[in-house]
Amino acid sequence: MNLPQGRLLRQRVLSSPETVLTGALDRRLTGYARLEPQETLLLSADRVGVVTFVDGVPVAAYHTAPDASGTDALTEIASSGPYRLGLYELEESALDRIHESESARVPPEMPARVLGGDQQLIERTRQRAPNDRLESESNGRDSLAAVEAFLENEQQIEAIRDRAQSEAESRADEWNLPVE
Repeated sequence: MNLPQGRLLRQRVLSSPETVLTGALDRRLTGYARLEPQETLLLSADRVGVVTFVDGVPVAAYHTAPDASGTDALTEIASSGPYRLGLYELEESALDRIHESESARVPPEMPARVLGGDQQLIERTRQRAPNDRLESESNGRDSLAAVEAFLENEQQIEAIRDRAQSEAESRADEWNLPVE
């Protein structure tokens, strides 16, 4: 996914990508979030997750390694952390090419489900999403089986969150950065 450089709004180290989704929704962001997982921070690896937004509602997702898009990219983003976040504002027209790619599109509430699991955030996102997106993207649920299987394993999710939290706090302390 080749995105033009947007205007940087925020840069932080986060333990949970849920913060990104809440921030984008609250800001009514049109642009994207760039999430570099712990492997990138520690090993200079080239693993970056991207979620695009229109009016704060997620539209598309991509992950550079293993070159995944859509719901598969969300699974990749969820499996790593802490994250270095870059939140960028960008004109909607600059995102059109990416948003037209069916393979990269995600149902509006799916990032909140996979990356956060906060029911209130899921509902807020659904309320903000345009009705045509809710209807058209609810038909393509077959590709979500892997994500749903991952989400059913609560112990695995909790272990990932715990590991991400401790790593984020450690990195932030080491780099003298605030942790949210």
